[in-house]
Amino acid sequence: MISVALFNNKGGVGKTTLTYHLAHMLQRLGHRVLAVDLDPQSNLTAAFLDEDELATLWQENHQVDWPLLDGQQKLLLRVNGASGTVASAVAPIMRGLGDVRFADPVVITDGLSLVPGDLNLSAFEDKLSAAWPNSLIGDHAALRTTTAFYRLIRDAGTRTGADIALLDVGPNLGAINRAALLAADTVLMPLAADLFSLRGLRNLGPALREWRRIWQSNVLQHVPPDIPAPRGTMTPLGYVVMQPKMRLDRPVKAYQRWLERVPTVFANSVLERTTSDGTYEIATLRNYQSLMPLAHDARKPMFDLRSADGALGSTQTLVQRCYQDFESLSRKLLARLDEVGVER
Repeated sequence: MISVALFNNKGGVGKTTLTYHLAHMLQRLGHRVLAVDLDPQSNLTAAFLDEDELATLWQENHQVDWPLLDGQQKLLLRVNGASGTVASAVAPIMRGLGDVRFADPVVITDGLSLVPGDLNLSAFEDKLSAAWPNSLIGDHAALRTTTAFYRLIRDAGTRTGADIALLDVGPNLGAINRAALLAADTVLMPLAADLFSLRGLRNLGPALREWRRIWQSNVLQHVPPDIPAPRGTMTPLGYVVMQPKMRLDRPVKAYQRWLERVPTVFANSVLERTTSDGTYEIATLRNYQSLMPLAHDARKPMFDLRSADGALGSTQTLVQRCYQDFESLSRKLLARLDEVGVER
């Protein structure tokens, strides 16, 4: 299984939307996909699961009067009280009472599963911060903490038979994201066409290189055979420009200057190269904001919207274009994985 972390140090660029739709499209293309929500905000989990399922998953209620759906009682949920989140998986480590507690991921549909997130995961930040320096000296408890996400993803991939894992990671350079990114084989970077995303890239590149250097040079040599550990490759796959404002199929002038600077900033900050040939731009996705409310209400990807969901007239044309764009993006992502020589 190959893992891809979707990450940028700048929030609000459509990272979770991209992860959600890539997961669905890669499944359509015949892959077994594992989506992993490592962002404590848990927006990816909320995109996949409805409120009743979230309440059950997070154990906010144990006795629920389910609403009638088309005259039938809701008898089967994709989750139950025994389902686990990332936070519940690492809870024994947080409490100092044990190791990762593995559980079956939530099956969304055949070939697509989810390791759900939880706001309680934010409490793991301090534990990971404290474990990092002790990992450098080979402390086994610290190494189990630092590798917890990797081992959770590895186990979930085995349980589901996944060949691709998509990791949704929050927009910061804290301890949770360091552990999440170290667990990833590759990194895909969603960007907006603005100054803030460029600043995020300038911070992200050096951070990834420093984490990779420390992990591979100072930590891996101390990991015992009984603790599965990531290689810490975090190979940059490239970037996706998300939702630029469009006019006549071209970015408006105010954004054009930032779009033109992205390849050079990516090359300099992420790849440590002086020039860029543009090959790391995987796609530029148009603004589908008009489809988002319909997709949210229908609880399905934007490219699956039908007339019954309110996608009428010209909106249905946009739905078809959305499908084509995400199919093209998914195929380019798969090709990029082959180009960088990562096994999958």
